[in-house]
Amino acid sequence: MARIMALDIGGKRTGIAVTDPLQIIATGLTTIDANQLIVFIDNYLRQESVSLFVVGWPTNWDETATHGTPIVAKAIAQLQKKFPHIPIHKMDERFTSKMAKDAMLEMGLKKKDRANKKLVDEIAATILLQEYLRTVQGA
Repeated sequence: MARIMALDIGGKRTGIAVTDPLQIIATGLTTIDANQLIVFIDNYLRQESVSLFVVGWPTNWDETATHGTPIVAKAIAQLQKKFPHIPIHKMDERFTSKMAKDAMLEMGLKKKDRANKKLVDEIAATILLQEYLRTVQGA
C-alpha cells in the first residue's frame, strides 16, 4: 500500500508528514523551503509510493480566503501539473498551528524549541494527517 503525504504549505516553509505504508500512523517527515516542494516530492517519490496528498487549506472563520490561500492554491496547481496521478484532498487547517504549539508545550519542549517554526510546521502537517486519518478514513 502507498503512503499518504500531508503538506502544511506556507509562504516560506512547508511542513511534511507521511503515513506508514499501511496508512495507520502519521509521522512528521521534515520541513523544507517552500520553493523546494516539487523537487523534494519528486525525489521522495523515487523511493516511496504516495497515493494521496492531503493539503492544509487556509480559510477564515467565514470560509473566505486568507492571505495564505493563494499561496496554497498555487502549490496545489503545481502538484497537479507535476504529479497528475496523485489525487489531492484539501483539509481545513485553521487550528493546526495552534494545536502544534499546544502539543509542543505538552511535550515539555523548552521555549526556544517551541519557537522553532520549522518544527511547528512539521508538527502541524502531522496533525493535519492525523485528522485526515481520523475523520476521513475513520482510523
